Amino acid sequence: MIAYCGLDCEKCDAFIATKNNDQVLREKTAKLWSELNHTTILPEQINCTGCRADGPKTVYCEKLCAIRKCAMKKGFTTCGDCADMEKCPTLGMITINNPDALKNLGTASCENI
Repeated sequence: MIAYCGLDCEKCDAFIATKNNDQVLREKTAKLWSELNHTTILPEQINCTGCRADGPKTVYCEKLCAIRKCAMKKGFTTCGDCADMEKCPTLGMITINNPDALKNLGTASCENI
């Protein structure tokens, strides 16, 4: 389950908590994400089935993610479909810290979500 940005949704704690209906992981993730983002994130907001799949999403993924918005607007399966992918500064914020995301984009458009 590769996200628009190339991250693997199946490795995300929100996805795992949703899939396993794991309230303890939701609470742990909400606390960590609240600290990292200097805001309040509640455990009930930690529900996501993947940014390209139907179903619930975290508030960030559904409403705030610039990468997801751009890919959806352009009708792309992932950023791997974009000719400007390698020089995109928005995508670069993800791939600079996660080189696997860029690798995932090479094959993501062929994968099922």
